[in-house]
Amino acid sequence: MGDGRRHIGTAERRARLALRHRLADTARAAAPEEVAAALVALHGSDPATVYLAVAARLADAAKAVPETERALYEDRSLVRMHGMRHTVFVFPTELTAVVHASTGLTVAARERASLVKDMAKAGAPDAAWLAEVEASALAALARRGQATAAELTADEPRLRERFVYAAGKSYEGVHTVSSRLLRVLGVEGKVVRGRPLGSWTSSQFRWAPAPPHPELDPARAQAGLLERWLRVCGPATEADLKWWTGWRVTEVRRALAAIGAHEVVLEEGTGFVAAGDVDPVTAPDRPWAALLPALDPTAMAWQQRDWYLSDGLRPELFDRSGNVGPTVWWNGRVVGGWAQRADGGIVWRIPDAGVRREAEPAVAAEAERLRGWLGTTRVTPRFRTPLERELSA
Repeated sequence: MGDGRRHIGTAERRARLALRHRLADTARAAAPEEVAAALVALHGSDPATVYLAVAARLADAAKAVPETERALYEDRSLVRMHGMRHTVFVFPTELTAVVHASTGLTVAARERASLVKDMAKAGAPDAAWLAEVEASALAALARRGQATAAELTADEPRLRERFVYAAGKSYEGVHTVSSRLLRVLGVEGKVVRGRPLGSWTSSQFRWAPAPPHPELDPARAQAGLLERWLRVCGPATEADLKWWTGWRVTEVRRALAAIGAHEVVLEEGTGFVAAGDVDPVTAPDRPWAALLPALDPTAMAWQQRDWYLSDGLRPELFDRSGNVGPTVWWNGRVVGGWAQRADGGIVWRIPDAGVRREAEPAVAAEAERLRGWLGTTRVTPRFRTPLERELSA
């Protein structure tokens, strides 16, 4: 470019994605910790997403469940906790302090204030009472190591306290202190999600004390998180960065300046890469395909997605809230979707006939790889999308 900024085109962005997100078969990882580090965070609001996302990127997909459970519940090298945009993610444990300081503190203050306000409006006990219950519940959790909400309520009966939320509104409901308080404690970084009550696909889980971590300066933590994400997902626009982090634009700009990010030119305008990451990246030696799960961190990483997702596919692949369903990838772009039928079969659709002819052998191989390690397990995404519903019927 005449102003000295390098242009990074769509082909190179797809090449970076293939290699850095461990999607090309030559770039696959050996362990879940490598996958989490490569992606910064795995979406954890749907438990199955974590395992499916890991399996898609492991050299040996059959290791996804036992190795991810080892990392989460035995070695504690990965942790499931609230992070960006008040969403549950799985992070490398060494990132917990960074995530807490960079994204959790602001949300946590808002969530606690909201709980105290809602209880006061309903005539429920006050903040001092809540603090007593919290201390008691945390002590009980420390004694048990892990516990369900029901087990904690048995230890601290005041957690059963109920109060009316939004009285008189169309969305009026009855909340329990246990459900609201545990959510607040999760955002505050005091508790994390532990082992599920059932299999790895279960959405019912135990709570566990959060791993200890130092308290970091929020601005420095934001700079550290942004740099790590840019090295994985860069180049990205300012809008991408604001969307992924959930920060104010002033915070994004401050962090970009702190890490010395480089401006580059993208098809949609100005983008950013981490310092020293301006050299060209070559595409993998051979074509590749991937079947990624609903809410996969690659599909959800950027707000501006035209460079890897065509408008024609969006209505079928996303729900009304913007959650992506299972996607079929071919050489760095989304070309269709997939689903699992009741009989365990993996079915997929690529609308473009030309792409389908070119990609079919590789996609079919990935579908068989997925079916093989899933075995008798049946997976239904938490957020159903039109094409997934149609294919799985």
